[in-house]
Amino acid sequence: MRTTYIAKPSEVERNWHIIDAEGKTLGRLASEAAALIRGKHKPSFTPHVDGGDFVIVINAEKIHLTGKKLQDKKYYRHSMHPGGLKVMNAQELLANKPERVIEAAVHGMLPKTRQGNAMKLRLKAYAGAEHPHAAQKPEVYELRG
Repeated sequence: MRTTYIAKPSEVERNWHIIDAEGKTLGRLASEAAALIRGKHKPSFTPHVDGGDFVIVINAEKIHLTGKKLQDKKYYRHSMHPGGLKVMNAQELLANKPERVIEAAVHGMLPKTRQGNAMKLRLKAYAGAEHPHAAQKPEVYELRG
């Protein structure tokens, strides 16, 4: 009788990947980044074990959105005070805090659980080409397609 391999949290080895967002489409980049963070690219993927990798996204300001999403896509935040709803479209958010656009897209593709909250911390997005994670020796990851 064969048994199915189940990864244990102590056996997880985390790698660092770097993705250049320049000229890439937001949704395609976000779906691959979410899969890397979740660990679905590994043969030892186990849904209930957090076995994913770290992902660094650089050049977030140069991400591409298709159609009229720059004007039509809305991002909401609330101060939790009466009348505290703030609404920005994608163009305004890209101009002010471009890394938040990528974070919102990737976070939307991760599980909405405690495990998903831990996974969110492994995404590092930066507006420019510089990042402070050179010591981790990240590998360049090329998007498929």
